Amino acid sequence: MQKIEIQAEQFFELLKLKDTSMWEIFAQMIDGNEKEIIFLDNENKILFNYVLPAEKEKMEEDRKEFSKEFADKLSSGN
Repeated sequence: MQKIEIQAEQFFELLKLKDTSMWEIFAQMIDGNEKEIIFLDNENKILFNYVLPAEKEKMEEDRKEFSKEFADKLSSGN
């Protein structure tokens, strides 16, 4: 599995500038092979990771689950 390291702060700043979502970027990266995307802080410590699936359909399921969990966290105040 290919590993891709991303500087999180720079990545999310770029998304804001381009007015695009990370899911749109992830969709463009799908090529039939799983990839581990590793988000790093400014000190190159791992913040979190995501295994990008080989198919867009699975990524869409992940996106929906992420959105649900994120909304639940926001509504619970955590």
